[in-house]
Amino acid sequence: MPEICSCGAQLPPDALFCHKCGKPQREFGAVEPEAPPPAPAAPPPFIPVREAAPLSFRNPVVLRIAALVALGATFLSFLPYVNWLAAGYFAVFFYRRRTGSVLSVLVGLRMGWITGVLMFALTTLVLAALVILVNASGGIDAVQLQFKNMADPRVQEMFRILSNRSDVALLMGQLFVFITCLSMAGGALAAKLVGRH
Repeated sequence: MPEICSCGAQLPPDALFCHKCGKPQREFGAVEPEAPPPAPAAPPPFIPVREAAPLSFRNPVVLRIAALVALGATFLSFLPYVNWLAAGYFAVFFYRRRTGSVLSVLVGLRMGWITGVLMFALTTLVLAALVILVNASGGIDAVQLQFKNMADPRVQEMFRILSNRSDVALLMGQLFVFITCLSMAGGALAAKLVGRH
């Protein structure tokens, strides 16, 4: 680079232009145009979210799962409390597995309640069949005479309850509360635990 411009002015080192006449002191290449900014990424294709049907007795998937779990839990009635809690848990578990939807604790409670109501209905049918069978074999007194030798106080208490209609109604009310509440607790527990995965 020259230290003196063509106009005679003394140039400082590394000067790009003459400070006197403004003549460029270096050759500049053509200015390259800036690369255009990258196009924004295309939005992902729209995938419609399949909204789950509400959990009610009108939902066939809910009804089918709750009925099957309630039937299995009724067969396991020799494990009271455990089978009712497990029924609510497994109803939510199988519903989650079948539909793939994540359930909140409130929805788990509802699924457990539906299962508990169905389980209570099945238990009522079993008890009604037992009462019909007892009446067909001569009534409660005849069956009680056959079991007279049994000193088990639970059997005697059962016969006492079955002979009084108000005690039977109270027993059925308590049974409804226990079955539905424990099923709801199992459903809420399953929604909390299964929803993590």
